[in-house]
Order: sequence, then structure tokens, then C-alpha cells
Amino acid sequence: MTEAQERAQEQAQLRAWPQVSTRVRELHARMRLEEKLAQLVGFWIDHGDEVVAPLADEMSAGAPERLAEVTEHGIGHFTRVYGTRPVEPAERAAWLWEEQRRLLRETRLGIPALVHEECLTGLAAWKAACFPTPLAWGAAFDPDLVEEMASLIGSSMRTLGVHQGLAPVLDVIRDPRWGRTEEAISEDPYVVGTVGTAYVRGLQSAGIQATLKHFVGYSGSRAGRNHAPVAAGPRELADIFLPPFEMAVLDGGARSVMNAYNDVDGIPMASHTQLLTGLLREEWGFDGTVVADYFAVAFLALMHGVAADRGHAAAMALEAGIDVELPSGDAFLEPLAALVRAGEVDEAVIDRAVLRALAAKEELGLLDEEFTAEPPTDIDLDTPAHRDVARRLAEESVVLLANDGTLPLAPAATRLAVIGPNADRAEALMGCYSFPNHVLAHHPDVALGIEVPTIADALRAELVGAEIEVVQGCEVEGTDTAGIAAAVEAARRAEVAVVVAGDQAGLFGKGTVGEGNDTESLDLPGVQRELVEAVVATGTPTILVLVTGRPYAIGWALDGRSGARGDQNGATRPAAVLQTFFPGEEGGPAIARVLTGAVNPSGRLPVTLPRSAGAQPYTYLHPILGGPSGVTSADSTPVRPFGFGLSYSTFCYSGLSADRSVEAGGTFGVEVTVTNLGDVAGVDVVQLYGRDLLASVARPVSQLLGYQRVALRAGESATVRFEVPTTRLAFTDRGLVRVVEPGEVEVWVAASAGEKVATGVAEGIDELSDVEVASAAGESGIDKALVTVTGDVHRVSTADRRITTVTVSR
Repeated sequence: MTEAQERAQEQAQLRAWPQVSTRVRELHARMRLEEKLAQLVGFWIDHGDEVVAPLADEMSAGAPERLAEVTEHGIGHFTRVYGTRPVEPAERAAWLWEEQRRLLRETRLGIPALVHEECLTGLAAWKAACFPTPLAWGAAFDPDLVEEMASLIGSSMRTLGVHQGLAPVLDVIRDPRWGRTEEAISEDPYVVGTVGTAYVRGLQSAGIQATLKHFVGYSGSRAGRNHAPVAAGPRELADIFLPPFEMAVLDGGARSVMNAYNDVDGIPMASHTQLLTGLLREEWGFDGTVVADYFAVAFLALMHGVAADRGHAAAMALEAGIDVELPSGDAFLEPLAALVRAGEVDEAVIDRAVLRALAAKEELGLLDEEFTAEPPTDIDLDTPAHRDVARRLAEESVVLLANDGTLPLAPAATRLAVIGPNADRAEALMGCYSFPNHVLAHHPDVALGIEVPTIADALRAELVGAEIEVVQGCEVEGTDTAGIAAAVEAARRAEVAVVVAGDQAGLFGKGTVGEGNDTESLDLPGVQRELVEAVVATGTPTILVLVTGRPYAIGWALDGRSGARGDQNGATRPAAVLQTFFPGEEGGPAIARVLTGAVNPSGRLPVTLPRSAGAQPYTYLHPILGGPSGVTSADSTPVRPFGFGLSYSTFCYSGLSADRSVEAGGTFGVEVTVTNLGDVAGVDVVQLYGRDLLASVARPVSQLLGYQRVALRAGESATVRFEVPTTRLAFTDRGLVRVVEPGEVEVWVAASAGEKVATGVAEGIDELSDVEVASAAGESGIDKALVTVTGDVHRVSTADRRITTVTVSR
């Protein structure tokens, strides 16, 4: 090693070593080994037989029952104080305050515990608001509203004495067969990054540390199987999976990161020094804490087979850069202590993590907290403000996939049949990490604790005076078709039939989607397709509403070419199709308002609507050879492309212009005028796409460069200007360096990623009605502009801008 290399290595090590306050260093200097290790683990209070984490039943065996015994030397984290079983918030807060006081009184160093909770769709606690799932955030394309939501979630958590939230999920969707698709935001890294960063800002504005997960590559597992190996190369890792985390760290200031369970090219992420330390800390400058996903440290021995036992797994994780073991101390306590005492593990790796853990507590004010104030007693975790944001986000996330003019429903409609397994069930509206589906599924006798109107309830409230007949028809899962006949009869008696189909979120086999609920098929679960087709065959105008956690292969409902059975009148597909992704506690009213026209739909697909499970994995971010061509008989063209969504208005784009040249590393401007040609007000999601025409590695045929929601009155126009950093076009070159290369870039504004430049025709939607094509593609076709990137190859650094700024003028 040269002298220069030695200096560079020393500087990197200094950057990786915590830069902490004198107070933290002095506190650390007083600590014994047992006290250090205690600060690096959590304790899962009240964990019983409920399985709400992978292998939790096996891993938690033998945990001490008495908390005082566990916390003799202190404790780093209290795990899910409110989120493990239904507890009255005020009573639990009183208990927590007293436990914190006990830690101050009875432990030698008097350090309070850091309390963490799940908060992906709202605080996962009884009586707390339940917001739409992240896939719905992606469909809304509204980072500002997501930030507002996260701020409310953080305020609820802070009220209860919680300090850290295990969200957001920044996994980029690669295969919708993966059960955790509903926890992710989009298949586009930029949408994931911008929306996820907004969540981080909102949560941390309330004093709660956000935890980015799952670092990294988790969603790229083979065949969409949970915990399965990931075969991503360094370029895919750098260009697809890592950018959202980089944005959340550098632009959002995230204070915590959680490792993923998977391995990448054989290296488990819980032991990946190059990424956890080399990239995250040394290159990005992250100075927060890295926490292990539940039991991930022990999994290095038990599931990955790269550590001989839990003690060696602990040493490996600490060396790689994990600071805190969650949810308990299966590896970091006695197994690791034994190796330290035997001289097999250097205590310095423990010291590094302890300094980070103490610094996090200092940052949160815990080292000054004496808990002299009384805990809150008047606690409302589902205020009108919560419900207002939940409603607005749900409304913005509804995606209209097809419409022959039946929607919005005519005001004079008096007889409706509301049919389907998700038509009249509150649980159907919420995701896997909602408290009702995550915890209350184990407590069927406990009430939801919050008001969750079903879609049937909401239609009754919206259509006062209408006769509404509700028939289940079938279950979400199973093969029982006995109820379909009653659904058919109800449809025949109605003027309009609304069939609500989809998923039930759950965990590890208890549900159709959610953590551990992966699938080999993208057909609607159970006999739901048979139910829909039977109702359509009656000839009654039928609206299909999908409430799901993943996109399904529903070409049969959209284009009628997949074997749909029609009656003698020729009905083969629904008159209209709405897609929603677990829209939360206000999802029922939101859907009802879209159906009746009180809300003009503005959601856009954050993930491609697949043709079939066999076409997976698929992403719109594919190079030429990733799309359909004459060299293969397999067609990967999606049923609906990324970014697609119809409206009750028609929008068109005109006057596209762009800066003619920009130096690599600089910023270029693009302008377009968007006009609402319809007769009702609406919101368009203006999407700017680009394509690098010639590069040193294969690049996508279409890439989202920026987006903006624009509200327009009937007949109104607005000019939208995008300021695009050339880093939006960056990629990892043949030397595995992220660069911006000089050359020509084609840019255009479109209503989805499926539109062909300069034709106005959208791929995969050739059988839409004229109205739908106009709404999706714009009446005047699609213009394009060429931007020439000049200068030398620009090597991307953390100092470069990553986000496109957008201004709207009228």
C-alpha cells in the first residue's frame, strides 16, 4: 500500500468513527462492557404468541419475563411498546413514563430507553389513524401531502413518548409477486426517492427519527420471494436501488437506516461492510445509527450460514456497520460478551456503535430527560386533521384505468348493487402494517378503535335516497362459488353494479398480500374473476373497483382479450375500472366520491400494470432489448404503463421547449403548457421523460426526469417549467463510476411512460376509447426536444443536485 493510500484509508476510518460530543465521550468512558452492550439492544415488551415479525415465535423463546431483570445494566431500545398488542394509549403512556423513571433511578448510569414503533401507514397502535399504504402515496404523486401526513404521524408518536419510527420503505418495486409490494412506493427510483424523502422530512419535523428501510436491494429478490437472494449487479444496485436512500440521507437528513434481510451476490446485507460503512458513512457522510431489522443479526448464523454462531454473527454485523440489534439482544448480549472476554472480538467495534447510540439519544434529548412531567392523559391519535389528510391522500391516489362514460355515476341513479368480498369490509382498506391487520388480526374480539367506513357505507352516505343492495358474492380467497348466483341476481335488479375485488393484507400466509405473502400468480385471488365476469355478463353496467396491495394481471377486465366470458348481449368487460392501493381509514369515502364525481380522479400508476406473472420481473425503465421485439415471441408490453391514469377531464400539452445545450453537471430547463380541455376542473400529473440517445452502457428507452401535480379549472392553461439537473441522467459507467456523459438527450412531456414520442399513441392501450386515448396521450400528440449535454464526462458526487425543481405559472 502506498503512502497516499494509507492516508486515504486513515481519513476514511476517521470519517466512519463517530464525531460525538464531549458529554457522550465522557459517558462512554464510564461504561462497563455489560452497560455498553445493553445500549446496543432492544427489548420486546409484551411479545407473546403473535407472529408479527419473521420467525418471531422461534427467535423470542426464552426471553426473560421480568423487565427489571433485563434492564439491570440499562437498555438501548424499548421495542413496540404500543404496537405489539392493543393497549389503551393513556394507560400505556403512564406505564412507559414510570419505566423510564425506573431506569433513571435503578440503573447505574441512569440512561432512558429509546422507544421505537412501526409507522408506515400511521402509528401502528390501537386507536391511531390509519393512512393509505405507500403504494398509494406513489399513485398520488404528491410529496407535499405525504410530508404533511408524516408530520401528523410524528406528532402522535412524540405525544406518546416514542422517539424513532421504522419507516419509510424505500425499496424500488421490481416484481409485483413480492408480498411487500404494498409497502413500497413505486417502480421508479426517483418517485421512491422524492416521496420517501418527503416522508422523512415530515416525520423528523415532529422530533421523530425516521428509519430508512430496507438497505438495500430487498425488493430485487429472485421470483419476488421474501428474503430470497438478490442477483443485482453493482450497476443495478447503484442506479436503481441506492438513489432513494441517497436522496433521503443527503436531502432528507434521515437519522437512521435499517439493513435488509437479503444477500446481494452472496453477501448478506447485515454484514456488508462495503455498503453499510464504505458507501453509507464514508461516501455519503451518514452519521446516524444503523439498526438491524428484527433478528437479522442472528440470521447471519441461522439463515445465511456465514457466521458460526450468534456471537460471531454479532461481531460480523458490528464490524460491517450495524450499531443496534433489534428487537432484542439475541446476539449482542451474552453471545458477544463471551467472545470479548475470550479475546476473540476487539471491544473497539462495540465502542464505535455505543458512541453512535448514545449520540442518537443525546440528539433526541434523552440524556437530559428526567420525566418529571406527568404523561399525557387526554390523547387523540385520530384527530380531524389526521382524517382530513387521510381523505385527501386517498382521493388523490385513486387511479381510473378505464371508463366508457359510465363514470361518474348519474345523479339520478337509484338502484345500485354493491358486490364483492371487499365491498363491505373495513380491513380490506388497510395495509399489512396497519394496526388492524398487523396486530388486531390476532385479537378478533377487540374493536378497530377507529372509524373506518366501508365502500358500501360510503356509497350509502354519498347517494342519499338510492336503494343499495350489498352482496358479498365470494371470499377474497378460496374456491367457493356458491355466493355468485346471489350477486348475479342483485346485479340484474340494479341500474349499476359496483364490484369491489382485491386483497386482504396480512402476515406470513394469513392474507393474500403483505410481508411473507408472496405469490406465483398475478391473477386475482380466489374466484373473484369469475364473480366479476358473471356480474358483467348480466348486461348491467358494471364498475370494477380494485382494492389491492399489488397490481394484478387484469387485461381481461380492460381489453377483453384474455378469455373473458360474455353473455348473449356481448358484455365481456366492465364499463369502468378503478385501481386503489389500500387507501386507509378514509378510503371508502374517497372511492365513493370518485365514483359519484364529487372528486375528479387524479391518481397515476406508480407501478406498471402487468400483462402476466410470466412477464415478470418487468419495469418501464428497460433498455431496447427489455421491451417487445421481433426476436422473441414473449410480449412484455404492460396492460397499462407506469404513470397512466384517466380523468373526467381531458388534458393536452403544447409548446414544449427546452434549453438547447447544457454542460455535464449543470441544469437545463424544459417548459410545456398544459390545458384542461374538459368541462370540469381536474388535476393532471405532468410527467417529464427523457432518453439518452447514445451512451457507453445500455440505457432505458424512457426515464422519468420530473413530475408535478397541476390543478386546472375547465378550459384553464398553465405553464410548467422543469429545472433538471443533468444528474437525473447519470448512470454507472463501465468502470463502475457514476457519471453524466456528453451527448444528445431526447426529452418530452407525456401522460405516461407508455406513450411513443411524436405519435400520441400509448403502448398497450390500443383498444381504449377515443376519449381515453385523448385523456391519456393528449389530443395533439407528443412533441419532443433535443438537449445537447456538452463538456467532459462529469463524475457525480454528493455535492451534485439530485432533484428536479418545478414551477407552475398561469
